[in-house]
Amino acid sequence: MSSKPTLTFSIMDGPFEQARITTVMRLIDIAARRGYNINVFAYEGAVYLPFAKQAKHANAVHGHDVDQEDHPLSKDWIAALMKTAQANGGKLDWVNCGLCVDERGAQDSIEGCRRGSPADLWNSASASTNTLVVGTR
Repeated sequence: MSSKPTLTFSIMDGPFEQARITTVMRLIDIAARRGYNINVFAYEGAVYLPFAKQAKHANAVHGHDVDQEDHPLSKDWIAALMKTAQANGGKLDWVNCGLCVDERGAQDSIEGCRRGSPADLWNSASASTNTLVVGTR
């Protein structure tokens, strides 16, 4: 076994819905900065986190155009996390549950994400130093 920790995260909340996703992204960022190997298994609504067709928008209520609103997109966070992990000698393997992808029509993910199955979660968790499952209420 490698001396570098491997962490697995299993998440199911979609983007822009719950603070749990922000917390998980922060935990992944810490692990990426430390050069850990990271596995993420996204299922249910979380398969939309790396959805490539996310787009920034203006906010007429605040009187902001697209640039002023600077709306954060989870697909950009994930791409940045992958780069951070690589820059620090680790890797981030993001797997979207294929069953959940098909149910939701979320086939278009950013580069670096892959389609998988619940077996990927089992395999990742079995080979990890630790696993965190972040469910909903």
